[in-house]
Amino acid sequence: MRVRIDLMWQRLPFRTQLFLPLGMSFVAALAMGGVLLQSFSASQLADENEPGRRSVRAVAVALNSTLSASDDPRKMLDAFVGSLTTSNDIQFRSVDAGPAPSVRNGLHNVHGVPHWFVNLIAIPDFDAASPVLIDGRRVGDLVFVPDLSADLFEKWVGFLALTSLIAVLMVLTGTIAFLFARSALQPLQDLGAGLTRIRRGDYTTPIPVAGPPEIRQSCEEANALAATLAQLSQHNRDLLHRLVSLQDDERHDLARELHDELGPLLFSIRAGTIALSEASPQTGHLGNSVQEVMRSIEALQQTNRRILDRLRPLYIEQLGLEASVQTLLRNFRSQAPHIGLTATIDPALNGVDGPLARTVYRVIQEALTNVLRHAGASNAHVETAMSGDALTIEVSDDGGGFPADNVFGRGLTGMHERVRALSGSLSLLRADERTYVRCRLPLGETRSETT
Repeated sequence: MRVRIDLMWQRLPFRTQLFLPLGMSFVAALAMGGVLLQSFSASQLADENEPGRRSVRAVAVALNSTLSASDDPRKMLDAFVGSLTTSNDIQFRSVDAGPAPSVRNGLHNVHGVPHWFVNLIAIPDFDAASPVLIDGRRVGDLVFVPDLSADLFEKWVGFLALTSLIAVLMVLTGTIAFLFARSALQPLQDLGAGLTRIRRGDYTTPIPVAGPPEIRQSCEEANALAATLAQLSQHNRDLLHRLVSLQDDERHDLARELHDELGPLLFSIRAGTIALSEASPQTGHLGNSVQEVMRSIEALQQTNRRILDRLRPLYIEQLGLEASVQTLLRNFRSQAPHIGLTATIDPALNGVDGPLARTVYRVIQEALTNVLRHAGASNAHVETAMSGDALTIEVSDDGGGFPADNVFGRGLTGMHERVRALSGSLSLLRADERTYVRCRLPLGETRSETT
């Protein structure tokens, strides 16, 4: 139970954690004031009216002495009772008058004092009835019935003063706490937002340095951390760009070797096979073998061209990026006629060249290769757009998606490195029964190829 309360308390906002104890302390102080008022009011009222009680007893003794010495005590008593007014604290109650009136009965109409406050006050039982005797026989009592209106009004004013003081202190303390919370929370919120930006890779927006010294120091340390991460990120991008450039150089050399060495060999084998076919009879096992060799040579030549195209697509340099992408799409349609491929290609892609152009081509190529090999899709869509200072690519399909524990395969991992080298982003997600490969590349990061 205690652990649950601690968890609930930790989930409360800071302002609630600050104001809730303050409000509860003021309410407790007000309740304690009411308890003390009720506890001490009876004894205080009794002490304040003790002289009146003694006066009643003294008057009763004097009256009994006077009545015992009088020739007509009844007439003397009537004269005494007649001299008493309703405003006096001393009242005569005859034996036949019934029980003594309660002091509280006359307190509900006190001007300016609400009834609930009167009921809250503990009125003491003064018990100041002194017997009046005639010829040794009790004919009545002198009772002390004080007027407590002034006392109750005084206590009501004191209660109002206490309540007002607590309210003023509560407002003043709440205002101070609110200003303190705002001065402390706003820098903390700025610090949290800045750390979130740093976690997302935004190292350029500084965190405002404000608030108490401890928070200012944390903001300064976070800004220093962001500067260090920005420098490391730039170095990392430079290394990735160098790595990608070296990979492109290696691909270029390998493509040249395949083209210059393997290409002529395949052409020579093809020419020799054709010559052998023309010089030999076209029947029997020899003719069939020649045809099989020709088919194998053609398959090797097509495979060689496909490998050369993947290693270094010459279309980009010869035709431009937009035409190269269109050629890539036509090849995909011819290889996978069972997949309905639609595309929206921005013609402005022809204005892109260098590493950025090769990266765009490779991203689309690798994404379509994954659709063909792994997706099991019936349709796919490719879209490229250039707007402002960014180039976006989206390749989607309605296939079975990707395993949750294997978001990036080897091919997409290589593309991710290429994209990061250009300060871009590459993401793979599943939504609305479709798989999306989304890439964003900043146009301002286009760099000349490094050799």
